[in-house]
Amino acid sequence: MNLAIRTEHLTKVYGGRVIAVNDLNLTVPEGAIYGLLGPNGAGKTTTIRLLLGLQRPTAGTAQVFGQLSGVNSTNVRRMIGFLPTNPSFPGHLRPIEYLDLLGKLCRLPREVRQPRLTSLLRAVGLTGATEQRIQTFSTGMCTRLGIAASLLADPPLLLWDEPTAGLDPAARRFTLNLIRELAASRTVVVATHILSDIDQICDHVGVMLEGRMIFSGTIGDMRKRLSSDDINLELEGPDDAIAGLVTQSAGLSGVAVELRPPRTLVVRVADGSRRASALADLLRSVDSSGCSLHAIHSGQNETEHAYLQLLQEDQAHGFNRFDIRLPHAVDARRSDPQA
Repeated sequence: MNLAIRTEHLTKVYGGRVIAVNDLNLTVPEGAIYGLLGPNGAGKTTTIRLLLGLQRPTAGTAQVFGQLSGVNSTNVRRMIGFLPTNPSFPGHLRPIEYLDLLGKLCRLPREVRQPRLTSLLRAVGLTGATEQRIQTFSTGMCTRLGIAASLLADPPLLLWDEPTAGLDPAARRFTLNLIRELAASRTVVVATHILSDIDQICDHVGVMLEGRMIFSGTIGDMRKRLSSDDINLELEGPDDAIAGLVTQSAGLSGVAVELRPPRTLVVRVADGSRRASALADLLRSVDSSGCSLHAIHSGQNETEHAYLQLLQEDQAHGFNRFDIRLPHAVDARRSDPQA
């Protein structure tokens, strides 16, 4: 498997006191849409800045397409399109002027730069705003311009930090759809704390907490970590009919049933029982009870539950998280003049 990103024991400590990134081991496959998920302050933005070489790590290394990233790694930054959270631009410029200036800084020839920036403005829906100064742009328009800027040099890797922050529903939908399209030819890393964004677009996910990576894998792998695989049946019908259904369901083999207000039947299938057969027996009971089935929800599809469970498990570990490899980080830190 070819990797777009690989970090080993990546650590960043500010002022010898604040641990922003803590012994981070991260791998991102080429062609993936990788969601870097975690609450605010988890270390996502610092990780991106380390990958870009905008900050010097206290310990560890970061590689992009096999090349070491650092403060002098201009060759690495050429391969990355970066979108910061709530990007800001020189307000006195118009979007074409700004992108043209950026293209010159990227040393793009005029014959490449001019058609590309006009195509990008059309792709992000800003052709109607080419005469406006950027200082008049809304949050959504600034994000669209930032997306165009990140794509101007045609990089194979995109690092987008909270790309849907502050967007209205239409702009958010546009951004998520664009990420899907771009992933056909690029690797995309999206740092966010918005679970629904990850669930809609990402095939791989890493969960960060307090600077550490507490999970990394596919979306499916994360969902499998759910401690239970409940099936929720939302019912319609008289209270006495639903009560009778609960009593009748207690006699079914391989299932445990619990009624939760107002009319949700929570079903747990016993280990070793055939899930489909047990559910079919229960649905026949629902049909014969006089109740109607309003909706079925499977806990296995709830990314939010898996994410929250990961956070709870990690917090419960306490001192079990202590890593005896600590001297490795200490030795590396001593070699860092900024440590």
